[in-house]
Amino acid sequence: MPNQFRFLLFLTFLSVISFGCNSISKENNLLKEYDLGNPEVFAMPESLKEISGIAFDKGRSDSVYAIQDEEGKLFRLGWQNQKAQHVKFGGKGDFEDLAILKDQVIILKSNGDLYSFPFADVRFETMDKAQEWKNILPKGEYEGLYADPVSEEIFVLCKSCSQDNAEKRVSGYILKMAGGIKKTGNFELDVEKIKALTGKVKKGFKPSALAKNPVTGDWFILSGFNKVLVVTDKNWKPKEVYPLSSNNFNQPEGIAFDKSGNLYISNEGDETLDGNILKIKRLVK
Repeated sequence: MPNQFRFLLFLTFLSVISFGCNSISKENNLLKEYDLGNPEVFAMPESLKEISGIAFDKGRSDSVYAIQDEEGKLFRLGWQNQKAQHVKFGGKGDFEDLAILKDQVIILKSNGDLYSFPFADVRFETMDKAQEWKNILPKGEYEGLYADPVSEEIFVLCKSCSQDNAEKRVSGYILKMAGGIKKTGNFELDVEKIKALTGKVKKGFKPSALAKNPVTGDWFILSGFNKVLVVTDKNWKPKEVYPLSSNNFNQPEGIAFDKSGNLYISNEGDETLDGNILKIKRLVK
């Protein structure tokens, strides 16, 4: 057997081994520092069956703040307290995500409209009408919102926008609160690079939520439509894609980190299942 042929066989063998190892890792949900297959489950009360976005105040995990799809209410609850407190900030609507930035709560509606009100108002059942911010973002469907406590920038990610081809790219926008909410920049996700990591986005990538890992600086981008979790670097370059098993992730809609780097993902309920929040502890080696 010629030496060149032996070398080619050896390279093929190494490729098979490498592919096999990567496949096993992803099938077992072994995300770096997180075991997606072994979450701690917190059932939500009936009022949060259709839970969507979640957030923490300054990364403190003693209380979680949440919204749901149908009513303009911000909910607050502790992990051991099934009775959620809420403050009404608006009427009925398709509210998708929220962020807490300094002394303000920011809430995203699916059409791209934003609402803001003082964080101090979360203690009450009613409040003055929230400030509405319209026509800041291009027309489209939006589900992902994140506020960076360091840069104080607000990031919004399209789920389905007319200017995008979801099979090739997904647009995102950077906002700032300075005498109001203003658009200051943009970014995009290269879906072709996500495709290179998984076959689950052949029909396009439709993100549901995003959050920045406070320990690594990586972006974690959730898609309930594709049932995947995408990890990118700080410049939005995709690094890893992990499948989300329907056994644990019924309808993943929201994502957040606490200040210790523990990961939380919220799931909408249905006719037979409660809504929940899954806590995936950061595995410190």
